[in-house]
Amino acid sequence: MALTQVSANKCCGGYQKVFEHDSSELKCKMKFAIYLPPKAESGKCPVLYWLSGLTCTEQNFITKAGSQRAASEHGIIIVAPDTSPRGCNIDGEDESWDFGTGAGFYVDATQDPWKTNYRMYSYITEELPRLINSNFPADPEKMSISGHSMGGHGALICALKNPGKYKAVSAFAPICNPVQCAWGQKAFSGYLGPDKSTWEAYDATILAASYSGPELDILIDQGREDQFLSSSQLLPDNLIAACSEKKIPVVFRLQQGYDHSYYFVYSFINDHVKHHAKYLNA
Repeated sequence: MALTQVSANKCCGGYQKVFEHDSSELKCKMKFAIYLPPKAESGKCPVLYWLSGLTCTEQNFITKAGSQRAASEHGIIIVAPDTSPRGCNIDGEDESWDFGTGAGFYVDATQDPWKTNYRMYSYITEELPRLINSNFPADPEKMSISGHSMGGHGALICALKNPGKYKAVSAFAPICNPVQCAWGQKAFSGYLGPDKSTWEAYDATILAASYSGPELDILIDQGREDQFLSSSQLLPDNLIAACSEKKIPVVFRLQQGYDHSYYFVYSFINDHVKHHAKYLNA
């Protein structure tokens, strides 16, 4: 599949690039960012997929998180896709910030008019890795996943739904139990319809409760002053309880004074890249 390079910038000895392509899953043009560490010039590297949160594009993470230095040091490619299809001319796609454009929620929609384009789950887990593995020096056996907020939800469900596919998973302030929070209920009812039993396939807390697969070490950072924690959008305690019940190891760090922003992500991104490197470079 043809890739068009949109930008390339030298960074920490490697290159931060952005590409555009026609997506077969999403039926539209999509952009993704990719950081290629210096090691990629001489051999294959493991890949960390980063999923961003509501309203984001492929740009937010690469310009705000400061992940490139750690990725360069550990020899890890980082791929950061967009958060939804774009420009599909679906009635209502741009009406709200937490549904439609910039808010794909990493599900495969089953409802009209979303089901043709809004297939972010299949895009992230199938189409994008195929694209990366066939066009870049990526080791197809070594991938992991991380994300922030809606993207933290995405990272957790991708790892829990595909035992063994991802070597590690981490998240910043993830939406842990979307069937129980307003963001999740709005998105899932729109994309998946009124039958709430179909929502459970995309809820990290419910997936953790039935997980059986290789051990998955989960790292979660959460800001204590996060307004979405206090408004019960994130519900990390529910996920921790489910993981504890199934003996899934979770390191959950409640970070004093931090909010939901990329200042928070920037503050702890090196720890997350190091967490992934431990498994990707093993």
